[in-house]
Amino acid sequence: MNVTEAVTSRRSVRQFTDQPVELETIRRVMDTARWAASGCNYQPSEATVVTGEPLKELQAKITSTPPQKLEYDWDAPKQEDAYKGRLYSLAEGMFDAMGVARDDGPARMAAMGRNATSFDAPAVMFVYFPRLMKEPQWSDTGMWLQTVALLLREEGLDSCFQEFMAYYANVIRDHLGLDHERYMFFCGMAIGYRDPDAPVNNFERERVPLGDQVKFLGF
Repeated sequence: MNVTEAVTSRRSVRQFTDQPVELETIRRVMDTARWAASGCNYQPSEATVVTGEPLKELQAKITSTPPQKLEYDWDAPKQEDAYKGRLYSLAEGMFDAMGVARDDGPARMAAMGRNATSFDAPAVMFVYFPRLMKEPQWSDTGMWLQTVALLLREEGLDSCFQEFMAYYANVIRDHLGLDHERYMFFCGMAIGYRDPDAPVNNFERERVPLGDQVKFLGF
């Protein structure tokens, strides 16, 4: 698989098979991802990849704990209609694929609640970094996560970034033995093999036209 194939075939997978992920494969991906770009070589990103009984124990804690107040805001773009429209377009495609009606609130909540168990992924990576890291280092973490996602595609694996997990930052930090004062918990990342027949993994996604995103000068 070349880079273009990895980029265009990557998507947020929301239904995984029960096929386990081998430790050797995950180690190979994570070892290569160390070479992702990092401003000033700070390499801020840290993570714990969890599977098996430790993952089941953590998910039991998450599903039995009320969500906490978020420590960072991912919803700010909704203040502008253009960005809000992109979010709503994605949600519409996803729920339509799942056969969930627009006015079926309980079904929508149940679908979103599957985030708590990472859509049955056999492994989940939990990502965090020291709180002293600022916006540039958050950006570096994003580049590292994208690198991991593309390397997973090279291995035939899939993923789903889960900022949803920030609702359970305290539970996750406790389970992983992380110092609450030192570490900002950022996100989860579901890892596994996609169910190719699941409608939620096959609906069409939209991207803005290139001309709306990039300008070219001097060519």
